[in-house]
Amino acid sequence: MLNIWGVILFLRLPWITSQAGILLTWLIIFLSVIVTSITALSVSAISTNGKVSSGGTYFMISRTLGPEIGGPIGMVYSFANALASALNTVGFAETVRDLLRDYNATIIDPVNDVRIVGVVAITGLLLISLAGMEWESKTQLLFFGILMISFINYLVGTLIPATTQKQATGFFGYNNEIFLSNLMPNWRGPEGSFLQMFAIFFPSAIGILSGANISGDLKDPEKAIPRGTLMAIFWTTVSYLGISATVGACVVQDASGNLNDKLSENISCEGLTCSLGWNFSQCEVYHNCSYGLANNFQVLTMVSGFGPLITAGIFSATLSSALGFMVSAPKIFQCLCRDNIYPYIGFFAKGYGKNHEPLRAYVLTYFIAVAFILIAELNFIAPLISNFFLCCYALINFSCFHASITNSPGWRPSFRYYSCWVALFGAVVSMVLMFLLTWWAALLTFCLILFLMGYVTYKKPEVNWGSSVQAGTYNMALSYSVSLSGVEDHIKNFRPQCLVLTGPPNLRPALVDFVGSFTKNISLMICGDIFMEDDKSALPHHNTEVQVKWLNQRKIRAFYTPFVASSLREGTRCLLQATGLGKLKPNTLVMGFKNNWQECSPNILEDYVCTINDTFDSNYGVCLLRMMDGLDNSEEIDGKVNFALEMDTEEMGHQEHKSQEDDEDDIGSDVAPSKQVRTVFQSKQGKKTIDVYWISDDGGLTLLVPYLLTRRKRWRQAKVRVFIVGEVHNMEEHRKEMISLLRKFRLDIHDVIVMTDSERPPHSKNMKRFEETLAPFRLRGGLQDEAALQELKKDCPWNVSDRELEALKQKSERKVRLNEIIRKNSNQAALVLMTLPVPRADCPSALYMAWLNALTCGLHCPALLIRGNQQNVLTFYCQ
Repeated sequence: MLNIWGVILFLRLPWITSQAGILLTWLIIFLSVIVTSITALSVSAISTNGKVSSGGTYFMISRTLGPEIGGPIGMVYSFANALASALNTVGFAETVRDLLRDYNATIIDPVNDVRIVGVVAITGLLLISLAGMEWESKTQLLFFGILMISFINYLVGTLIPATTQKQATGFFGYNNEIFLSNLMPNWRGPEGSFLQMFAIFFPSAIGILSGANISGDLKDPEKAIPRGTLMAIFWTTVSYLGISATVGACVVQDASGNLNDKLSENISCEGLTCSLGWNFSQCEVYHNCSYGLANNFQVLTMVSGFGPLITAGIFSATLSSALGFMVSAPKIFQCLCRDNIYPYIGFFAKGYGKNHEPLRAYVLTYFIAVAFILIAELNFIAPLISNFFLCCYALINFSCFHASITNSPGWRPSFRYYSCWVALFGAVVSMVLMFLLTWWAALLTFCLILFLMGYVTYKKPEVNWGSSVQAGTYNMALSYSVSLSGVEDHIKNFRPQCLVLTGPPNLRPALVDFVGSFTKNISLMICGDIFMEDDKSALPHHNTEVQVKWLNQRKIRAFYTPFVASSLREGTRCLLQATGLGKLKPNTLVMGFKNNWQECSPNILEDYVCTINDTFDSNYGVCLLRMMDGLDNSEEIDGKVNFALEMDTEEMGHQEHKSQEDDEDDIGSDVAPSKQVRTVFQSKQGKKTIDVYWISDDGGLTLLVPYLLTRRKRWRQAKVRVFIVGEVHNMEEHRKEMISLLRKFRLDIHDVIVMTDSERPPHSKNMKRFEETLAPFRLRGGLQDEAALQELKKDCPWNVSDRELEALKQKSERKVRLNEIIRKNSNQAALVLMTLPVPRADCPSALYMAWLNALTCGLHCPALLIRGNQQNVLTFYCQ
């Protein structure tokens, strides 16, 4: 109540009544009360939905709507409280100035007197605040007692018959004619309008959040805030309505204060005051009346039974409100600083003493208040404060509305007397009033909030408050995912949704960056990490937080999914079947090329090739990425690397972790995830080429991926070249047909090149090198009979017999020859894409890996072996 009662009650409410009339003044009061009551209900609901810590309003909004909204409002609301402290101090200074004027005593001049007295007063309030909450509470109790006495004194004064001196200043006691004359509006001056009166009056209702602002000092805030706030609104509303009605029934609009204006028996005049025995027509004509409702801001002092008590009441109301806002602003700002949302304000987060008093924030609030006290114009400061507080009320109501409609299980306020739709209505009304009162200030406030909101959204502070925004995001994601499941797939909406077998993503940043280059913001990317179930130290649930943090730091839009399996093949098969949600599920498997396929265990080699085969059988596309230096980056990471990765540098997802204790130490540190190694895919590719060797039609995935890459800023200047197989005699015809087809697909292809020499036999030295890579896996048929060979094949199906090698010799030569063409034409390319051969049932694993090795051997740029699942992903029709 002390914070609601303020300078407006004593110094502006009678003047507003003279301007708007009693009826419209009551409308102004009721409109203000509607806004504040709805806000109070919202505050009560939010404050009873869990413990409210220090920071009050900011704490409630930020924990409900998240840091993006809470941060800007915390900044604006703490600033608004500092302004409110300045407003009430200016009201106190005006009263002191008027007292000095009554005794013909001035310090310098009327304006500078307000500044001097205001600065002295706010300095005194600062000292009381610095003394602690105990002194502040005792001071507020003293102010409350004085206010009660001054109200009683005023009501008694309205009942005492008016003396001649009081009649000369416009007070005649209760009179029907006076009441009727003050019932309707009488606008005067440039400020004479309903909206302007509302803007000036509204700060008298802004103290409703003072209890919430000191929530950290309350014994039981969940009960105290609803009860105290709603009861305070009720009783202060009664006082505002009573004072506006009683003063409007007792005091005329204009009076001269001159005893000589009393009517004598031989003088006649017309008008309200003439019927009361006074003639104030002269000052009314010349508009120089000094007294009456419309001219004298100290009307309540004149009406009261004992004037000095009203003056004491004004001092109490203004100073108590100023002190309340002086205490609230630093506590809100301290809480904001502690959350570390904005830079360079952590200095003000420090607290002192057992209650952690924000002494530094007190001093900052003091200087802000002094700056606005120097304006020394109450009617200018009041609309600014109305604007800031209406903005805060709008967001408080929206917080309650948003928390309600998200249906979060965590939204369980013990205060039941609220409605989400009433809260939304309060938010809309507050927003509308902001622009109706002072549109330029409303625009300025919104620009400031949008700037602060944009900063928080960009920086993404590492806080998790379980806000309703998170709940709303979940609801939207769930709703859209379910609705998407009922929509049939269409070729125009195809997206390469990738399951990437990265293992720990921070150990294979190049693979993560490459896939992220063409999936970011347009399609799904899931990083799969397969743990071996026979490794008891494998802790995927501990590893998740570290890897997700690394992905966020690298700004990769991807999900991380650890999975425990007995082998890479089994884990991949389960991930392909289980990952995703509805239509948001992978359709393409991405792995790294297995560089150590000749040295690794033959069972692991067989497992790797079977994984590719299973993926094709599951109707998925497959991509294998090979880089000259490999993909594993474990040697550059300061931290441990699991044993399997050290043995097998390119085995995607096939992991065995070290001891559990070592693993926990690594997870507890931030060294590994924070170590961001730069890869070639994070650099601008310039005007290099992306070369696509389209050997066979796979549905168009081979052409779609380079197109998606060129949409990215880093690849935008790269030119796409497509190489196709053809014959010399119809080479140009093949080229034109392909160019026409690609144009229909609306793909920006720089050039199409026909390879006419792909059927030529490869160089003997290259074939010899190919045969040498297969040598460890050869079964020499000349040394053993057929039965023995079959027995060896049964035990070692990955090995290659002479018969198999001879049967597939032509395919092997084509792979080697294609590699020669690629090395000749694409030695300066940024990326090479080539069609991935499909594993055949009659092709041993070692021979298949030798083919893949032969295709990509000797390339200095990244090479992608890619093949779709024969599903069309490109269309030139618009159906």
